[in-house]
Amino acid sequence: MQRCDLVIVGMGSGGMVAAEFAASLDLRVAVIERHRVGGDCLWTGCVPSKALLAAGKVAHHMRHAAEFGIGSVEPDVDRAAVWRRIRRVQEQIATGDDDPARFVDLGIELVMGTARLDSPTAVHVDLRDGGTRTLDTRYVLLATGSRPAVPAIPGLDEVGYVTSENLFELTDPPGSFVNIGGGPIAVEMVQGFTRLGIQTTLLQKADRILPRDEPELVDLLVDALRAEGVDLRFDVVTDRVASEGGRKVVYGTERGEARRWEADEILVAVGRQPNVEGLGLEALGVEIGPRGVVVDERMRTNVPSIYVAGDLAGRYLFTHSAAYEGVRAVRDMFFPGKGKATAGVPWCTFTDPELAHAGLTESEARAHHGDDVQVWRQDLAHNDRAQADGAEHGAIVCITAKGRIVGAHVLAPAAGEMIHEFALAIERGMKLSDLAAFVHVYPTLGTAVGQLAGEAAFAKAEKLRWLVRRRSD
Repeated sequence: MQRCDLVIVGMGSGGMVAAEFAASLDLRVAVIERHRVGGDCLWTGCVPSKALLAAGKVAHHMRHAAEFGIGSVEPDVDRAAVWRRIRRVQEQIATGDDDPARFVDLGIELVMGTARLDSPTAVHVDLRDGGTRTLDTRYVLLATGSRPAVPAIPGLDEVGYVTSENLFELTDPPGSFVNIGGGPIAVEMVQGFTRLGIQTTLLQKADRILPRDEPELVDLLVDALRAEGVDLRFDVVTDRVASEGGRKVVYGTERGEARRWEADEILVAVGRQPNVEGLGLEALGVEIGPRGVVVDERMRTNVPSIYVAGDLAGRYLFTHSAAYEGVRAVRDMFFPGKGKATAGVPWCTFTDPELAHAGLTESEARAHHGDDVQVWRQDLAHNDRAQADGAEHGAIVCITAKGRIVGAHVLAPAAGEMIHEFALAIERGMKLSDLAAFVHVYPTLGTAVGQLAGEAAFAKAEKLRWLVRRRSD
């Protein structure tokens, strides 16, 4: 039995960053990975989806080049070649920063196999190449992630479908999809598919896509997607799936009326479920809730030596959140005091334009703060860079309560970059006037943040105009 300071189960986004941080503290660290280093982000999520979106953006620019005085052409899209490039990008990252050898060089022991906790400080491993090992440790960090949830629709299993788990492994991508689900993964993919000439219909059970985001900006995004030809259907109930004439057919209702949708393939993207099975947690009395393993603000379970980071904890299902939680957990284990994971987590849906989110929506702010809420809005049509780039169809919505920023939402080509300024402002309890005092580079899309903050500052100054020093002749 080998003694460690820390055993990490899972070498995805949370596990990798936590392991590297722990190794920098000169701790004895072992990581158990059952499949591939890099996790969902590299192999089934962030990296391949963004590579697909990049290809779609190129095709979109080719079709619309005439808007910039350049001849438009209909791109000749080789879907199989697009998917091959996706895999090349993955392999490039897998042999770079995510290379298992890099972690071994840092002094981290990488154990390939399936883990099960025999006790709060002992981890049993069924090794991939046969045999078993037991790792004795002071602490355990579980970072096993999540997998796509699959709805119980009659006929779905028999007809077959793809999820993000195997979408990017296709060698002959289909010419059409019916997508079931309306969250970030689904919305990104249907735009990317449509731009690549893959006919796609999105079926959403709710009355809108992206239900966690600011509705006003979601509506603008819906208009933009539909203008590109993306087929979005809301208030859909899926009743069954069948195979007819070599095609896959989804039967259901749309706003109460009977409908059918057919395509070459079905993509299921209705959410995620945590990979909690087989870890032995129930036998140890570790509390498990509907979203995953229950943790406190220190990322610690009710068993003090066992911590959780990332999707398994069900807090925020994002790569950047998993990495943050993993580091905070290690800090709590080995440093004095408490390593609370309390920071707000911004996010972005990488459509074109992107939709980014930090803090509260307007309705959430009013529920939390009552009537002492103000909403500030800035259209990108007033931003010179957006007009120059032909990207003026977007907006910023900023929400303040008692003068301080509590939420911000951006629909813009670079919203994922722009949201960080707002996220920091929310974290530090800043006011819009604080952002107005900061000089933004011109001409950038970020100038719109300064414009919005400036409007708030001007409104305040107008109320105080009686203080202005005036000349006396």
